Amino acid sequence: MASVSWMTVMLLLITCRESMHCDGLTVDPPDDLVISDLGHFGRLQISWSPPAGQINETECSHLYQLEYFNSYSDSWSAIRTFKRTYTAQFDLMKDVRVRVYTLLRGPCTNDTLIKSSSYTEVVQKPLSTGVGTPVQDFVCVYHNMKYVECNWGRSLKLPANSQQHLYFWHKELEQAEECPTYVKTGETRSGCNFTESSLPEFTDINFCVNDSSTEGTLKPAFVSLQIQNQVKPGTTEKLDLRTGPDAQLDLRWNSPAGRVPAHCLEWEVEHNQEGPDEKIASQQILTNQKSLKLPSIHDTQRNCFRVRSKLSKYCASKGFWSEWSPPTCQPEKRKVASKPWDIVPVYVYIASAILAILVLSLCVGAVLKWRSLRDVKKPDALLANLFARSSVVTVTDA
Repeated sequence: MASVSWMTVMLLLITCRESMHCDGLTVDPPDDLVISDLGHFGRLQISWSPPAGQINETECSHLYQLEYFNSYSDSWSAIRTFKRTYTAQFDLMKDVRVRVYTLLRGPCTNDTLIKSSSYTEVVQKPLSTGVGTPVQDFVCVYHNMKYVECNWGRSLKLPANSQQHLYFWHKELEQAEECPTYVKTGETRSGCNFTESSLPEFTDINFCVNDSSTEGTLKPAFVSLQIQNQVKPGTTEKLDLRTGPDAQLDLRWNSPAGRVPAHCLEWEVEHNQEGPDEKIASQQILTNQKSLKLPSIHDTQRNCFRVRSKLSKYCASKGFWSEWSPPTCQPEKRKVASKPWDIVPVYVYIASAILAILVLSLCVGAVLKWRSLRDVKKPDALLANLFARSSVVTVTDA
């Protein structure tokens, strides 16, 4: 019973600390909650006024609890502040939901925190005006931490004469700027290259892709990201594959040149093993090291390797795999085993060709001989006719 009573008292105390009725005081929620868009593509300013019925008590401090729905994490975020303004990042393609409470604490409340039982809330719907649909598959890649390139796909529902524009903003800019260099596919804009315009790391960069056409304004697309989470490392150019004294395969490689920290990279090794029957068995191996050892393998097998890398979760929340390195193999060229049944047809073809040539030669020789014999018989027949005629003439004369 004693333990139950103690727990009951603790619950009552906890409840009292954020009750509007504790010590007989109440507090109203703030007034005039406003969300202001300063043209920063999702960086919105939230402001409010003290409640009209606020207690004029100098001994107590007035605090505010702001809650807003973070659509990027799909959860509510909350902060407590003495100020009456706050700036937060929102996805303008989704509902913007904000609510604020009034808090009171101090000697006037016996140091008990009093929270308004209700809150003031504003829900702002995304822009619904415009024809067509936003761009598709918007993605930005920080190539080897040298330059950023953003690309997008064109929606099939967009008018053929529409023209797309990309604008961006971050905290170091006073106002939004347009893409410095557009990437084109044919005559259509399909991306933006920031080679000559550096973008800051570890800060939100807000993008807006807007369209215009003779049919009217099109729906804009909004994206917010940090470029250190968009890194695609460079390609590993060369692998070193050797056979150690213990007959093990020893594979080593170097990090790609550039600004990407070597300790931030994780690697994927693809091992393709080709047997005498030309069947290939593939294996993917993940490692944090720049070397790999494999047990001794049969001499009749050919082993090929290639590697790629990306930033680990300890250095970035996400990233892109690099391109695969050129493959290296051992042995370098595949050995083709000679098989008796593969050689037999060759000899058969050779023998058949020789036999055909002999038969053809015999046939040609027979034809030529026959023609020569026929030509010899013709003069003999002529002489016989002449002799017969001479005999007849001689008898007649007699």
